Amino acid sequence: MSDTDAVLTDVRDKVLVITINRPDQRNAVNAAVAEGIGHALDRLDADEGLILGIITGAGKGFCAGMDLKAFVAGERPWFADRGFAGITRRAAAKPLIAAVEGFAVAGGLEVALACDLIVAARGAKLGIPEVKRSLVAAGGGLLRLPRLLPRAVAMEMALTGDPLLAERAHELGMVNRLAEPGETLEVALGLAGQITPNAPLGIIGSKRILNESLDWPDAEFFDRQEAISGPIFDSEDAREGATAFAQKRAPVWKGR
Repeated sequence: MSDTDAVLTDVRDKVLVITINRPDQRNAVNAAVAEGIGHALDRLDADEGLILGIITGAGKGFCAGMDLKAFVAGERPWFADRGFAGITRRAAAKPLIAAVEGFAVAGGLEVALACDLIVAARGAKLGIPEVKRSLVAAGGGLLRLPRLLPRAVAMEMALTGDPLLAERAHELGMVNRLAEPGETLEVALGLAGQITPNAPLGIIGSKRILNESLDWPDAEFFDRQEAISGPIFDSEDAREGATAFAQKRAPVWKGR
């Protein structure tokens, strides 16, 4: 397999499906994977015909994290300002769904955590085992896990290096949907189908407010929200949404 095949993309009804395609290496992230994901997210953000993206892995697992052999050989699996795997430091402006089969561990879980929603197969293992190699989960795991899980659970995962099963992660609210093994992409596409009919500006604005408001002071919340939501309320699509509702028809969005 050439490096150009390390990440595959496919468009399915306004959804960009991004597949890490190194199953023989447990979809470990090397420089080619980071570049491929980074370019795919650039495409997602730039293409007005795409509403969201799904990231998945070829074969039996999602991603085992950084390709340590490639790293030792001198490769650096970062892409521009998007960071590790082309996603963990700056993901996409549009929503992303992680479709996790089998395992998402170390940097692989950090890729999933950089997405907005997670669909996981029953029995899939989700973990940050870096402490077992005298490392830390520096690709966002230690930042995002405490925001999605009870702090004590996140701490236990970080200090023991032991994984959670997808079922437990779902009970705790980290995983949005459970799927039978082999069916995560189809379940993720079904979830995407609940999002794609909605207004693009509203989708992007809602994601942005949810993500950015985590550290906003309460006294500044509404002013900061207004800076993002104001142009959406004044948009052509907002008028179209209200008109379509009154006329009892499906809206036609233009993204402006």
